[in-house]
Amino acid sequence: MQSVQERIEKDVTTNQIVLYMKGTSQIPQCGFSAVVVQILNTLGVHFKDVNVLEDMEVRQAIKDYSNWPTIPQLYIMGEFIGGCDIVREMYQSGELQELLKEKGILSK
Repeated sequence: MQSVQERIEKDVTTNQIVLYMKGTSQIPQCGFSAVVVQILNTLGVHFKDVNVLEDMEVRQAIKDYSNWPTIPQLYIMGEFIGGCDIVREMYQSGELQELLKEKGILSK
């Protein structure tokens, strides 16, 4: 049986974009998660959402995995990007779009 850390590792390395969030992309359960979902949807990128409210083990393990204390957490191509404030700032500055282009996720 896979450990929670192994499941997280598999998720972030086998999906281009993974968002650990409260709720789902259809029904976010917190404002910060909703903001990140909205940004990703605006960019038109496909992402996997993981609802940490459904699994308390994952909720704690993702914080340990990233050494980051809050949810949501965004991963792109296995790399931890950050939470809501960082993602919002990167989007507003164009840095997020640039990163997604570099990784071949957004067309140029």
